[in-house]
Amino acid sequence: MAGRQTAVWDGASGKHYTYWVYTLPTGLNTGQNGNYIYTKVVNNVWVAMYIGQGDLRDRTNIDKHYQSRCLKSKGATHVLAHLNAREADRNAEKTDLLAGHPSAHQPTGCNEKTGG
Repeated sequence: MAGRQTAVWDGASGKHYTYWVYTLPTGLNTGQNGNYIYTKVVNNVWVAMYIGQGDLRDRTNIDKHYQSRCLKSKGATHVLAHLNAREADRNAEKTDLLAGHPSAHQPTGCNEKTGG
């Protein structure tokens, strides 16, 4: 992936996660599990609109994402993604990033907040 832009996201824990940047719409290969972030840029800053994990082909296709309507209405322009094979690691990263980026939760974003 030489030449592809990357972006580093910090979790609430202080851990750094590096993601590849894709302009929407995008199509990634099937069978690649990882983490992803739907975003837009506001005042030259990435803003998280949805943070998730799973099969990157399914989850990074905005037209097939279960939050497609929300993401489009909030102006998602990019999806960031990276491979992450272990489901436990993907879920831990998702939790860490959601804690550090509350803009991804409704009503500003499209993630539903669990536990109230």
